[in-house]
Amino acid sequence: MSKTVLITGCSSGIGLCLAEGLHTRGYRVFASARKPEDVQSLVSKGLEAVQLDLDSSESINHACDEVFRLAGGRVDALINNGAYGQPGAVADLSRDALRQQFETNLFGTQELTNRILPLMRAQGHGRIIQVSSLLGYVSFAYRGAYNASKYALEALSETMRLELRDTNIHVCLVEPGPVVSRFRDNAYQAYLKNIDRQNSAYRELYAGLEQRLEGKKGKMPFTLPPEAVLDKVVHALEASKPRIRYPVTLPAHFFLIMRRLLPYRWLEHLLYLSGDRNR
Repeated sequence: MSKTVLITGCSSGIGLCLAEGLHTRGYRVFASARKPEDVQSLVSKGLEAVQLDLDSSESINHACDEVFRLAGGRVDALINNGAYGQPGAVADLSRDALRQQFETNLFGTQELTNRILPLMRAQGHGRIIQVSSLLGYVSFAYRGAYNASKYALEALSETMRLELRDTNIHVCLVEPGPVVSRFRDNAYQAYLKNIDRQNSAYRELYAGLEQRLEGKKGKMPFTLPPEAVLDKVVHALEASKPRIRYPVTLPAHFFLIMRRLLPYRWLEHLLYLSGDRNR
């Protein structure tokens, strides 16, 4: 029997690559997306798809009920990939902007996970794969909301690992650096919606950030295609003892090592230089 996998955030980029790649590999994939038109696009690609908006408890419950029904009450793995980035200096982030970042990247993700966990306990096994980020363990300037949401996701994931230690349910963190996707486009829309550049103390610095978000500065160094994430996810799904962390791309490996080795003031200086270059 093929393993059943539910994946969030499959409209494009990493999520779409995971859905198509695992489907080709023989998994029964339930790909989810927030917008109905994206769900239809997934269906047109030959995937089973459900609408799932992480900002809505009703949507989460409806999607889970539908997947449970179609899959006969069995979900072997959950891949939490759905997320977006809210750029902007911390001083320019409103309470609503921060709340929205956490609603999608953390609260909705954890609510969905908590719906799946009892099923995994009942069936005696499961894999929970959290698509985090290198910004879940180091921080770049002007990415405070996203940094915070991914740090929090990593904290909850590490706690779940402890609480599930005596079960056959494994929790893995996949931590990409720069990967080809629509992430930058979505971040730019969030920036335009929530950041008042003209009245900001950082208004001159935002010019470079806008060029990056608009794609005028080209790809970030060491950017990889989403298939690089797929390779790590396959290992996390199929290894008898999956790793706790799967960094993806050279920057993700580099900063994970530097975080362990460097005095924090040195690391902070390195992050300042890197964040300024990537603004």
